[in-house]
Amino acid sequence: MRIVIAGGHGKIALLLAERLTGRGHSAIALIRNSAHAPEVYATGAEPVVLDLERALVTDLTATVQSADAVVFAAGGGPGSGAARKYTVDRDGSVLLAEAAERVGTRRFLQISTMGAGLAPAPGTDEVWAAYIDAKTQAEDDLRSRDLDWTILRPGRLLDSPGTGSVTLAPPRLERGDIPRADVAAVLAELLDAGHTAGHTLELVSGDTPIEAAVAAAAR
Repeated sequence: MRIVIAGGHGKIALLLAERLTGRGHSAIALIRNSAHAPEVYATGAEPVVLDLERALVTDLTATVQSADAVVFAAGGGPGSGAARKYTVDRDGSVLLAEAAERVGTRRFLQISTMGAGLAPAPGTDEVWAAYIDAKTQAEDDLRSRDLDWTILRPGRLLDSPGTGSVTLAPPRLERGDIPRADVAAVLAELLDAGHTAGHTLELVSGDTPIEAAVAAAAR
């Protein structure tokens, strides 16, 4: 398979790219900064410099047209303000989904977050509230499209080693943690899991091996 990953320099994206290329797949990582290319190359993926905040849909179509699937793993990142939650987390996903829909690349995985779809609690930090709202709007846009989409909502992300075991189920799971390595492993399995198309799944650490968890999800 040939997979395009938006947000290709992110921690989950790099782990995913390494896993995919290790399986013999071709990974194309969209990055905003050319200085990040060496880290992408180290995973076996091919970097493509493209800033989702400035790109037009036509800038994406040629790259996406050659793909069997796309993964939206981009985000404004720690330290970014409320405005970038919308320009990256929402608008970047909308742009990528529009490109995929135009060229007929049907498989689309979107990394969202637990808490999306719910109104932030009163007194929530402005930036966090914007993040939840942006992810909710990105999910809503994707659900409206004629794509084989799966939305993955991980819990609180950790940099600890993956365990290989998770809990993966439709909303709403009890909040919990999940290593980024396990998120990447679940995404790799979801790419071929056509039965999860049209479903939103939440993900935290658990006791079920990843392959079994994906096989059972949404059935």
